[in-house]
Amino acid sequence: MIKLIFPIRCFTCGKPIGHLWEEFKSRVEKGENPGIVLDELGVKRYCCRRMFLSHVDIAYDVIKVSRKS
Repeated sequence: MIKLIFPIRCFTCGKPIGHLWEEFKSRVEKGENPGIVLDELGVKRYCCRRMFLSHVDIAYDVIKVSRKS
């Protein structure tokens, strides 16, 4: 399974945020409000929140490789 890597640190302030991605993603997929999830995870800065809200998994769109045997 191909996974696009979520940044380990916020690009703007440098705060470590990579360890929170899996929990954020799973909770949002279950239908929770992304803003409330970020508040509960302790992500308060708008630059860090942007990292979560704007991240897009595009690995399957970018990496389309046909394997020939």
